[in-house]
Amino acid sequence: MSPLARLRAIAPPSAVAAGLIAVTVGVTSSAALVFTAARAAGADAREISSWMLALGVGLAVTCAGLSLRFRAPVVTAWSTPGAALLATGLSGVSMGKAVGAFVFSAVLILLSGLTGWFARVMDRIPVPLAAALLAGVLLQFGTGLFAGMDGSFAVAFPMFVLYLLGRRLLPRYAVLLALGGGVVASVLTGGWHLEKVRLSLAQPVFTTPEFDWKVLVSVGVPLFVVTMASQNLPGVAVLRGSGYQVPVSPLLTWTGAVQAVLAPFGAFGINLAAITAAICTGEEAHPDRERRFLAAVWAGVFYLCVGLLGATVASLLVAMPHALVLAVAGIGLLATIEGSLASALSDPASREAAVVTFLATASGVTLLGIGSAFWGLLAGVLTSAVASLGRRRNPQESPVTPEPGTPARSGA
Repeated sequence: MSPLARLRAIAPPSAVAAGLIAVTVGVTSSAALVFTAARAAGADAREISSWMLALGVGLAVTCAGLSLRFRAPVVTAWSTPGAALLATGLSGVSMGKAVGAFVFSAVLILLSGLTGWFARVMDRIPVPLAAALLAGVLLQFGTGLFAGMDGSFAVAFPMFVLYLLGRRLLPRYAVLLALGGGVVASVLTGGWHLEKVRLSLAQPVFTTPEFDWKVLVSVGVPLFVVTMASQNLPGVAVLRGSGYQVPVSPLLTWTGAVQAVLAPFGAFGINLAAITAAICTGEEAHPDRERRFLAAVWAGVFYLCVGLLGATVASLLVAMPHALVLAVAGIGLLATIEGSLASALSDPASREAAVVTFLATASGVTLLGIGSAFWGLLAGVLTSAVASLGRRRNPQESPVTPEPGTPARSGA
């Protein structure tokens, strides 16, 4: 085989392009959330770049390693909903305690892979409640997109319009189109501070984990639940829907183990990807489905580049106008919020519990030092349990048919 043929076998243009697009979409749609989450924990520029380095290395190892091992396009990503949860849940939490929550969440994921109890855990947390929890966490980011129009209409509104057009004409590139429009608009309005951008390699910053039970309960447990329900679950569904019967337990075991090792450096969540995975599992990645794993391998290569340039990425985010950061975060999460709300309200039997979970989580209430994500899930589970108890006590109760013209009860 000639060197050119060998190169084309290792790096098919379509697979390389798919991997690059997947990473670009993943980073541009959620890097701002990672930045916000790190800032919430009091991270400085060096620590933010370390977060990007740890996440980049973790994704490179899992994308390339798992794809080569199973000969399937196994794409991993950092937990975007997890970053959104941390952006609200880490306020006032020290970096050491935050890292302790990352390690705790990673160990739970690792154990779920080793023991095979993923399905049993998810059975105990109804999908509508998990979806409502996610929607409640993300609510402020979605509303932030429109709140930003109040003071930065010239930036936020064009991005929103471009996103809508992109969703209709070029769905895969809708977020990128909105980001490009936002960059142009913010440059024209003079919102950039390019003097803060610096080209440099990221350096790891080790933080000793501290385990505080309040933080573990209010941050670690919700981070685990959100990651498993909103990331790993759809990630497995994407693989299954594309015809790849990859064993789930090893995937969870390895992603949990890699996260646990890299958590002290800022790897808060490494999980199976769904949206970006779909880019690498389709025909555009490679006409031969048996060779599409190369797209995920190249995604790992590009994630490594992002990690190594973590300091540059961090400085670029510092130079970005705040309105652009808010708009990118909101636009990048619109589809996730939409899907979460649809899933939360899809089952009439659990709709009331899902609404309670959503409202309690979105309220931002903090009790006993524990954040709203935990209390929202607890309130939803309690509502569901009481509703189920009532149904068990009245098994023979027949539904009441309203008289013609009688208005239906709200919420029925």
